[in-house]
Amino acid sequence: MNPMPRNDGATAAAAPPLPRRPSAPLAPGSWLGMLGGGQLGRMFCMAAQSLGYRVCVLDPGADSPAGSIAERHLRADYLDEAALAELAETCAAVTTEFENVPARALQQLSERTIVAPSAGSVAIAQDRIAEKDFVRAAGLPTAPYQALRSVDDAREAPDALFPGIVKLARLGYDGKGQAGVANAEEACSAFAALGSAPCVLERRLALDSELSVLLARGFDGESLAWEVAGNVHRDGILARTTFPARVDPSLARSAVDAARRIADALDYVGVLCVEFFVLADATLLVNEIAPRPHNSGHATIDACVTSQFEQQARALAGLPLGDTRLLAPAVMLNLLGDVWFHGDTNAMREPDWASVLRHPCAKLHLYGKREARRGRKMGHVTVLGASAAEAEAVAGAIERSLGIGACAR
Repeated sequence: MNPMPRNDGATAAAAPPLPRRPSAPLAPGSWLGMLGGGQLGRMFCMAAQSLGYRVCVLDPGADSPAGSIAERHLRADYLDEAALAELAETCAAVTTEFENVPARALQQLSERTIVAPSAGSVAIAQDRIAEKDFVRAAGLPTAPYQALRSVDDAREAPDALFPGIVKLARLGYDGKGQAGVANAEEACSAFAALGSAPCVLERRLALDSELSVLLARGFDGESLAWEVAGNVHRDGILARTTFPARVDPSLARSAVDAARRIADALDYVGVLCVEFFVLADATLLVNEIAPRPHNSGHATIDACVTSQFEQQARALAGLPLGDTRLLAPAVMLNLLGDVWFHGDTNAMREPDWASVLRHPCAKLHLYGKREARRGRKMGHVTVLGASAAEAEAVAGAIERSLGIGACAR
């Protein structure tokens, strides 16, 4: 591969130690880098390109959603040293679209170019043990938990953690890499079934609702949050987001304050999602941190002055953050590969998109993935309404027309 020159003409050998932020906002035409080629990277590319930036994606996939529309696609492993060197040489600043990119790759890039969020922030979010310890150290509550690093940890787990859920500390997402357990014996079995890798045993709680807060924080420490989102999951995967969440305003303010405390404690730069559990007594517990734009923030594309993806590009380029104001109540529906299948058969058919778009305030977003598979995120629909009730009603009609929630697995 032949490295392209950096926009400022500097070379790695001649450059002084890199600043952690742009000395001035990056001009249109500058290159922004993206680690990861999925749908979040695709939507980042679109937003960055609309601001005049060029995007170089590093992703091993031959046919990735982001790589297919970026100006350049480096097809290589995330730890490929030649590819990382080319990405750093090409791009004035680099970000990531998912937390499981090796933190070591971000660290290597940070020695040559500006990286946001930092490798340290991503490393914390990659490991459920480190993440929960960090949240507790920041003075915020989580569900009761214990790290499981050996079968003895599982065998000796206190009764107060049961019934519980054993979750892999690393690489689990969308309900994968976890198992419900009723007692220590089942925790031992689950630990073994998950490969005896480090896990977290978390008390299973009766939840009233689930919320998420999306915020963006710039290099200067300024942060702006969107309205709090209300989430519904099916089989561990986000199914529906109501924007804004139907919660008491004081609870929403508490959630935003907690998310801002986490971002400040991380000295975070970029878009951050913090997911919360809400108990019946309105107790707010931090569930997870996602150091990137998030599925629950997709409604911001159509419903807000500034989308989470434009904001990610603004923060990375050192631009002022955009207005996060909500323009209309919205409901976002995830479109999984299940809607391409006929009931419990393996026969596939293209969903009836006309039935979706007959609703004039429904906005369809498909991610350019060639193969539909059950459980695979293929796109989303955002429904805008003059009122929250109107958006909910239309979203319900679209769910029924596509068979969402009724698709057999």
